[in-house]
Amino acid sequence: MLTTVEIKQVIVVRRDIKMGKGKLAVQVAHASVSALLEALNSHREWVDAWLNKGQKKIVVRVDSLDELLEIYNKAKEAGLPTVLISDKGLTQLEPGTITSVGIGPAPSKKIDEITGKLKLL
Repeated sequence: MLTTVEIKQVIVVRRDIKMGKGKLAVQVAHASVSALLEALNSHREWVDAWLNKGQKKIVVRVDSLDELLEIYNKAKEAGLPTVLISDKGLTQLEPGTITSVGIGPAPSKKIDEITGKLKLL
């Protein structure tokens, strides 16, 4: 059944905090890996399909912590594998700064209901 369903992962990043390009890349990587690990516990079939179909990822942006938390809560309520990423504070950010959300891998249609209107990073 999943052979015809598009599976992807979406990473949502805050743009209201100052992060260098390297820091931003690392936060996106943390969100991607952490969301994958979350999905392994709950939706192994989505993970397998995603791994076999090229591991599609999309990175989008929001302009505030409130927007990020709203996306996180909607994704959780929808039953999608979702993680909230907060920084350790070792370099550019204060400890505990929430930077991003990872969603999926999951069916694109389900993720798009929550993130489909967000702008690409």
